[in-house]
Amino acid sequence: MKIFDIALKDLTRSFRSAFALVFMFVIPLLIPGMFSIMFNGQQGTNEVAVPVTSLVIANLDQGSPDLLAGMNSLPEGITPATDNLGNLIVGLLKSDDYANLIVVSQVVDEAAARAAVDTGEAQAAVIFPPDFSANYAAMDDPAVVSFYQSDPSAQGVVIVRSILSSIVDSLSGARIAVSLAEEPSSPQAIGMVAQHYIQAHMQQNNFPLVDYLTSDEKPQENNILFSIIGPILGGMMIFFAFFTGTNTAQSILREDEEGTLARLFTTPTNRSVILAGKLLSVFLTVLVQVIVLLIASQFLFHIFWGSLLQVSLILLGIVLPAAAFGICVNAFLKNTKQASVIFGGLLTVTGMLGMLPVFSAGNPSPAMETVALLVPQGWAVRALIQSMSGVALSGIMLTLLGCFAWSLVFLAVGTWRFQKRFA
Repeated sequence: MKIFDIALKDLTRSFRSAFALVFMFVIPLLIPGMFSIMFNGQQGTNEVAVPVTSLVIANLDQGSPDLLAGMNSLPEGITPATDNLGNLIVGLLKSDDYANLIVVSQVVDEAAARAAVDTGEAQAAVIFPPDFSANYAAMDDPAVVSFYQSDPSAQGVVIVRSILSSIVDSLSGARIAVSLAEEPSSPQAIGMVAQHYIQAHMQQNNFPLVDYLTSDEKPQENNILFSIIGPILGGMMIFFAFFTGTNTAQSILREDEEGTLARLFTTPTNRSVILAGKLLSVFLTVLVQVIVLLIASQFLFHIFWGSLLQVSLILLGIVLPAAAFGICVNAFLKNTKQASVIFGGLLTVTGMLGMLPVFSAGNPSPAMETVALLVPQGWAVRALIQSMSGVALSGIMLTLLGCFAWSLVFLAVGTWRFQKRFA
């Protein structure tokens, strides 16, 4: 088993270099770690800092007896029976569901509400007109609510507007459902139709922004570390894996210059066995690097890369082209001086092209995706992002086949070149 003896010797020498260890493990984890600090991400959490918004309300609504009759049949806890729709919405905005998002205060008239916003006492104001409930119950007249804001783009104002829109949309939908119902001849009939609509609306959970901001348990895809840091770490891992593969394969050139490779060729061991051991050491070095980074990222950043089978195949989809690329590049170089000049530029350009989908924050254009696939790094990055996005193994196989195709081409060319050179 001389092939493995040669590979193990080169592998041991690679991991004795402090510079190589920093380059293979520390830097790929350091860069995503810096982004994690920038985004205030915490390991294993989904905490999002949300500003508390001051909201002032002028509820001038005088109510309507018809509205009370229609709401008597609505289920308790969804919309309590009331003759004043303004009071109903104010109660919802003051509920515990939004207590960590909105601080609500009330004023006596519209002028006071607008003045509070103009003077900076509140960030937004809601004004319910006197005929708000009456118009809603009458079905024929529009029921209008006014929203007055200081800065439409402010995060807190956007949140409040979203909450208010969700509530108003639910009531508007119920009203539309009533208007389409057959012969809503009485307030009780109107109430029954509205009840069914509101129940369906609430069950469908049409408050996505509010649910996200108020829920203690958020899906992993909304995790900042997972959606932002994950692709960055994956891209860095692939980027430096190709550097490791190329740098490790450079040992063949270095030993050729030092004369140790020539002495190996004088031993009874066949030259093809010696070269095979050298090439195997490149593969094993990159394999150890990627495995360590995958495990470290799981413990440090709690990043889920995919199922065990998918990750195993993607691991090969990264290691094989990275090692084969390094072998192929070194096979065409004459010495280590030439290598030092070429490595930096070639690997940086191809690596940056392959990471274009990462730079686009997960939304690359078709042209950008095409450009990324012109280099082997792009195929590996694509496979990893697909797995992180929950794509099934069958949907990733085509990308993995692309990775393996690059590997076969590079390995065939590199092996042929080295054998011809040292024949």
